[in-house]
Amino acid sequence: MSAKSLGPTLDGATRAFMYGKLHRVTVTGAELHYVGSITVDPALLRASGILPHTAVDVVNITNGARLTTYVIEGPEGGGDICLNGAAAHHFSKGDLAIIMGYEQVPARDLPGRVSRAVHVDAANRIVSIDEYVTPSLETLGAPAGNRLGEKYEPVDA
Repeated sequence: MSAKSLGPTLDGATRAFMYGKLHRVTVTGAELHYVGSITVDPALLRASGILPHTAVDVVNITNGARLTTYVIEGPEGGGDICLNGAAAHHFSKGDLAIIMGYEQVPARDLPGRVSRAVHVDAANRIVSIDEYVTPSLETLGAPAGNRLGEKYEPVDA
């Protein structure tokens, strides 16, 4: 049996693709009585490709909580990362978090697709941006790659 026949078919299927993430951001606030969402500095949104009003997963590195909410644009340049509404129960100022945006992509279009990881300092200022190429099923585990795919050189912020 060939390797191709062992795996799932990619024809007609779609996958949730993580196109961009903000890695290890510092939560700057948690507003329980604000209309639900996560407020994010527009500079961080631009760098990651995440748009306002789109769904994101937010993972709290500090306590392990994970939730889905939507993004609203905060003030420019302040590094704001504020969990609002019910999400505020799971995050506190100073917690470290990861914010991930996804899109549905035809599975056959995934190989070669690029995702971005935006790395920040403790004040949520951009330090670096890494881009990763999604491998094909046939190239998984290639010696030159890593678990996220072939790494591109960091991009200027």
